[in-house]
Amino acid sequence: MADPKVKRVLISVTDKTGVVEFARALHDEFGAEIISTGGTARVIAEAGVPVTPIDEVTKFPEMMDGRVKTLHPMVHGGLLAKRDNAKHMAEAAEHGIQMIDMVVVNLYAFEKTVESGADFGTCIENIDIGGPSMLRSAAKNFESVTVVTDPETYEGILAEMRANGGATTRETRMELALEVFETTNAYDGAIADFLFDQVQAAHPHEHGEGCGCGCEEGIEAQGEFPPECALYMQKQQDLRYGENPHQQAVFYRVDEFAHEHSLVNAQQLNGKELSYNNILDTDACWSLVRELDEPAVIILKHQNPCGSATAETITEAYDKAFACDPKSAFGGIIAANRQVTLEMVEHINENKQFVEVLIAPEFESAALELLQQKKNLRVLRTGGIDAPAAVEVRSVDGGVLVQDVDH
Repeated sequence: MADPKVKRVLISVTDKTGVVEFARALHDEFGAEIISTGGTARVIAEAGVPVTPIDEVTKFPEMMDGRVKTLHPMVHGGLLAKRDNAKHMAEAAEHGIQMIDMVVVNLYAFEKTVESGADFGTCIENIDIGGPSMLRSAAKNFESVTVVTDPETYEGILAEMRANGGATTRETRMELALEVFETTNAYDGAIADFLFDQVQAAHPHEHGEGCGCGCEEGIEAQGEFPPECALYMQKQQDLRYGENPHQQAVFYRVDEFAHEHSLVNAQQLNGKELSYNNILDTDACWSLVRELDEPAVIILKHQNPCGSATAETITEAYDKAFACDPKSAFGGIIAANRQVTLEMVEHINENKQFVEVLIAPEFESAALELLQQKKNLRVLRTGGIDAPAAVEVRSVDGGVLVQDVDH
């Protein structure tokens, strides 16, 4: 089957970045009819781009505070009908269902709503229903329908349509469909995590003798973790190799664990790319130093601290940590829980200590300038300190172990 030209587009987005320009190009360059919903339709219409409101397609008004607007055969029939199936097309014609060739949808910002501290009812209202339904319908029928979730892809899609007579390629449609199911998987996982927390808060488990769960008094009980758990991981970066040169490796981020000042969110200010061993050791070092309240420095190598100290100032803490074992400190990781000062960096240089990674909340500008003279030294700024993730996960043969983090 030839790649279908994009003649009819349904747009309904929370993130309206670039949507007017995208809609205008689809209409002006390719003659596509633009269908849209609610606020998105208003934005597009106010920009002078012709748009058909969704209720003119469904012949039903948007109702129930917008909960019901796109859940209709006129929408999903137009998305799911197989264009090369005569029976599908005959049934569509019988019921006046027109085909939809592209869906442009991104979802209600549920996770941001939860993170903002919104009340329970507001969080529930920000669970998107119509959006995921349209995305899934379009993605299932990627042979005929292009499904777009990310504003950053708009220009690339337009370029492909310009080069392909107003159509997208099957390869692109399949890749976009994959993005959809990755997106909805993560979205549903975030909702499940939120509701699990709400259930746990509403029905706290009372531990102790006779509780019936098999726990001992004072020990976290069975039932504190959900019976099912799915982790959505996004590739942060490919790594040159793993623990050894013959092993492949990659660094994924898990948003559920990625607190604001966690390692995965650290800004690299200098040096080569982090290796597998760099990341592993830096995580251990950064986790340790965050446990200390006074100005503190940890020097670590191969997962083992070779120096650890607190003091009145961060420089004094470094001096004491280095004095623990100067020989083992060579080629190690340094973590500080305060701003790194010029004085501290000068002491590192005076000790002629070779450092793989230096991680801290902040750096004095003069200290950073001195550090950046060493092109191979990896310098990471986290922007602050907060508690590590609430749980840690370790792989074992055929499964994973999960436990509360020991703070």
